[in-house]
Amino acid sequence: MLQQVSGTLFGVAIGDALGVPVEFKTLAYLQNTPVTDMIGYGSWNQPPGTFSDDTSLTLCTAESLIGGYDINNMAQLFVKWYGEAYWTAHNNVFDIGHTTRRALHRVATGTSPLVSGGFEDFENGNGSLMRISPLVFQLANEMDIEKRYQMVKEVSTITHQHFRSVFACFIYVEFLRILLVEKDIFNAYQRLQHTIHSFLAVRQFNPNEIKLFKRVLQDNLASLKEQEINASGYVIHTLESAIWCFLTTKSYEECVLKAVNLGEDTDTTGAVAGALAGIYYGHDAIPTKWIDGVARSSDISQLAQRFAAALNFQPA
Repeated sequence: MLQQVSGTLFGVAIGDALGVPVEFKTLAYLQNTPVTDMIGYGSWNQPPGTFSDDTSLTLCTAESLIGGYDINNMAQLFVKWYGEAYWTAHNNVFDIGHTTRRALHRVATGTSPLVSGGFEDFENGNGSLMRISPLVFQLANEMDIEKRYQMVKEVSTITHQHFRSVFACFIYVEFLRILLVEKDIFNAYQRLQHTIHSFLAVRQFNPNEIKLFKRVLQDNLASLKEQEINASGYVIHTLESAIWCFLTTKSYEECVLKAVNLGEDTDTTGAVAGALAGIYYGHDAIPTKWIDGVARSSDISQLAQRFAAALNFQPA
């Protein structure tokens, strides 16, 4: 289990750090000058190995879950990150989305985290998707899919409560959960589609919203060409691009480099794809030079050990 917990946390952090220096670069630019290793400076003028808000909030999520599921505690750790640079790479917050900023301000001023997140159409960035991967370990033995959905909804809602963001997070966490035990990537993807379709069959969600997930849930994402993948910060684009990178590669390294080299929201695509590859391939499949090179490597390792020890579960 430690392989998967550590693989997930480092998977996020390294994917994020690979993407930070080239955030906002285009696919065309990165096709000419692709990222092949951990570099520094660039878009945010940060040293090599620096991770962003994606990782900081992922690590806050994991730390909160060590003490058991407590949505108020989790939200307060997010506020501590924003206000005190908690779990940042170098004691400064240099990247935060507008929706997340507004939501954490609400939490800090007394709003319940169960209603603090943005709920407008335009507030469907990837700010909850990027941080939610540790929740899979809390839900690994939860056999009731309705309970899994409700917990994902609550954790997303701290910053993003629109259905689209919540449902993207739910699909993602369900995929991670399947990858805990399914060792054939395409069987896992087919199981994901079947699981979500079965869930939808007994729910009355807005069909116009569900249609937006067609490429993930009905098509075969792996059959799409790179030019058909959009790596913007829109939550559905991030979900599609991360899953596509995972389905079309054969190692952690190949997956995250493919994600980052799609351009645009490179750190988040790298982080979201990184968790998929990290949980599937495990910690030991991540290049040692990247484990050693990412900021706060020893702190992340210690957190992974504490988290795995606290969970003490056997995957269902």
